[in-house]
Formats: sequence, structure tokens, C-alpha cells
Amino acid sequence: MKSWFLRVGDKLSASYWFVPTIMAFAAVVLAMAMIALDGYAGSAWMQHVSWLYAAHPNGARQMLSSIGGSMITVAGTVFSVTIAAVVYASGQYGPRLLTNFMRDRGNQVTLGTFIATFLYCLVVLRTIRSANESGGYSFVPNIALLVAVALAICSIAVLIFFIHHVPSKIHINSVIEDIGERLILEIGHRFPRFIGTPLAHGAGAARIPATFRKDASSEDANRRMLIAAKRTGYIELIDGDTLIDQARKHDLVLRLQYQPGDFTHVGRTLVEAWPPERCDDEAAHVIRDAFSVSSRRSALQDLRFMIDELVEIAARALSPGVNDPFTAVTCMDWLGAALSDMAGRELPSHLRVDDDGMLRVIAHPETFDGFMDRSFGALAQYSAADMVAALRFIRALGEVSLDCDDPDRLALIAGYADKLEILAENALGGFNLERIKQRAEELRHALREPDYKRRLRDSAAWLGGTA
Repeated sequence: MKSWFLRVGDKLSASYWFVPTIMAFAAVVLAMAMIALDGYAGSAWMQHVSWLYAAHPNGARQMLSSIGGSMITVAGTVFSVTIAAVVYASGQYGPRLLTNFMRDRGNQVTLGTFIATFLYCLVVLRTIRSANESGGYSFVPNIALLVAVALAICSIAVLIFFIHHVPSKIHINSVIEDIGERLILEIGHRFPRFIGTPLAHGAGAARIPATFRKDASSEDANRRMLIAAKRTGYIELIDGDTLIDQARKHDLVLRLQYQPGDFTHVGRTLVEAWPPERCDDEAAHVIRDAFSVSSRRSALQDLRFMIDELVEIAARALSPGVNDPFTAVTCMDWLGAALSDMAGRELPSHLRVDDDGMLRVIAHPETFDGFMDRSFGALAQYSAADMVAALRFIRALGEVSLDCDDPDRLALIAGYADKLEILAENALGGFNLERIKQRAEELRHALREPDYKRRLRDSAAWLGGTA
């Protein structure tokens, strides 16, 4: 159930109708409240305010009609401009970025403001009555009219904001910044934030049931219950609390076959449960429902998705048809910042225990190697064919090294400089290749020294350059 609420919340935040609907409903409630206040207070109080005067029915109708008609016209224009911007951005930067633009709160509030103002005027307009229409008594909600004028002024301010917001939002640097900031934020939330409590590395291998070990016999390997998927699609999120609760309730050990972002198919095994006799149909149903499956990937629990978005933008920018290395440079800067943040963190063991210290869930291992391969490993082939991108690639590796204290991770980082150099030898030559080799050797030389962080900082002249 928790995963369902999380998924629905994410869908609503990325929808283009939810916020305008809430604002439209609020406008109708506000209109009825102002009409009721007008009926109670009347308009005699306006005689004591020199710059206010009570409107007549015909003038009130014309004012509300003008405001309402202009608002619905502008709302249609705003919607058209937004759709055009979304189509342009998704075609230019990648279709997977469509959700990022639909999620933008500024566009949602802009559309909602114009629709809300239109509905407010429509509701108030219906209550205006002239004397010949109601037996000699007229009614003009003057307080509601003042609020309508205030809403019109606010709408003009929102329109000015929207004109500035759309071009700034589809600027490539803004697009990359949104993805990069969310990636860094999710790394901070994710580590440490796990399904259950992780064991120390290498401390729980002996506690893994025989059926889940690599050297399991055929008899042991068959002692597990397979819980299959009921839908085809991408796993958006996994409700870890539900898995731990069910495993503890039925005294089970669960091994996950997929992680958020993976594609699954009907009948594929989502979870393996041991011992099988303790996992009844009800428990299997609850465990299966802990997995939320959708038609597309999302960033709810999938760090790889945001990394893939940055890699996709950089790869498109470095393609021969676009040839925009500086966009790729921006992507590598944000990837370097994210991996720098991760390099200083202890990634958890894939063995997760409950509050009593009992092994309950065997998750997919998340390693620094895997994230480096997903980001810089995927970009190496594209960066190697452009000197500007290759030099920034090496610079980003140096930035990651500054926050890294693990010798194995430092060796991994140096290895990516080697891989880039090998690829560059096949794609470049002459001066361009020599610059890349020189910069890669400077990075490797610094990383071989015990005081590599000082050497990298002292090398800011080359570390900060792109050419």
C-alpha cells in the first residue's frame, strides 16, 4: 500500500492537470465565499472609501466578462506554448526528459492561475442581478469584483513570470542542473537509507541460507519459493518496510531478483523466499505488491535513471549530427559532482537484517564500481573522439579522486583514464591525442603518490582547464 501511495504521489506531481484542478476548485470556493460575504456586508461601506465606488450590474457584467474571456484565451496560449516547449526539449535532449518538464511546478501554477481566474469570474458573473430581473432589487457582489480585479493583476504578473520561465527552463544548463541536483540529493538520501539495516561488508556471508549460495547443491537450490510478477514493465520502487515486515512475520529470508529501474515480465521471478513452507499465498501476495511496476522508469528509487539521463544528453551532444562538446562538459561536471559525493560514502552491504539482527533480505549489491561504469564508463567512447570532452572527462575523474580515500576506488578511477586514452588513440591523432595523453599521465602520476589530494589541488592549473 505504501508503494502505491508513493507511486500515485509521483504521478500526480508529474501530471499537468493536478495542480490546475486544485487551484480551479479553490477559485470556485473563494467565489462562493466572497458572494456570501457580499450578501452579508453589502456595499454601503464603500461610501467611506474615497477611491472605491459600488459598480452597477451592467458595468460589473462587462468587467467580469472581459477578465474571464481574456483569461481563458491566455490559458489556451500558455498551454500551447508549454506543449511546444516540451516537444522541442524532448526532441533535442531526449524523450526520457519529458517527465522533467511536465513536473515543472511553474508551468502547472501558471496554467492553474488563468483557469482559476476564469472560473472565479464565471461563478461571480452568474450571481449579478439587475432590478428589472429580480422584482426591483438588484445585487452586485462588489467585494467579489474587487477580488476579481486582484486576481487579474496577479494573472498579469504570472504571465510575465511565464514568459521568462519557459525559455530559461528549456536552457540546456537548467535542464542538466535539475537532473544533477536531484541526483546529488538522492545520493544523500539513499546512502545510508536501506531496506532494513545493512551488515558490515564480509560479515554476513555465513548467514546466507544454503539455497542462496553459489555452491548450493541441487537439493538445496530447490528449497525456495518463487514469487512471480503479475505485470510487465519497469520496477519504479520497492517498499522495503513491507518486505522486512513480511520476512520477520513469517520468519523468511527473501532474495530480490530485480532492483528499481529493471524491466520485468509477467511470470518472471521477483523474489525468492526461504524456507518455502513458511511463505503462504497471502504472504506471497503482500510481497508481490511491494513492487510497483510501471510503463516507464522513474527517479523514485533509481539512481541509475538520473545518471542515464545525463549520459544520454552528453552522448547526443557529442554525436556527429549535433557536435556540441560543451553541453557534454556540463553533464560531466554534474556527474563528477555526484560521484565525488558518492566516493566519500560507505555503500551498504546487500545483506539486510531486521531490528533483531536476523538476516531478512538479500538485495542487489550497489557498488561504486557499478555507478562509475554507468556514468564515466558509458561516456568514455563518446568523449574519446573529442579533445575538449576528453580533457573534461579526465578533470572530472580528478574531482572524484579528491573526495576518495579508498585505494581500490582510486585504482578504479585511474583505470578509466587508461581506458579513455586507449579509445582516444583510435579516434584522434597529433596535437589532440598528445594533450589527452599528457593530461591522463598527470592524473595517474598524482594518484600514485600518498599525498595525491595535495598534488591534485596544486595542479589546479591543469585540473581546472578543458584544453
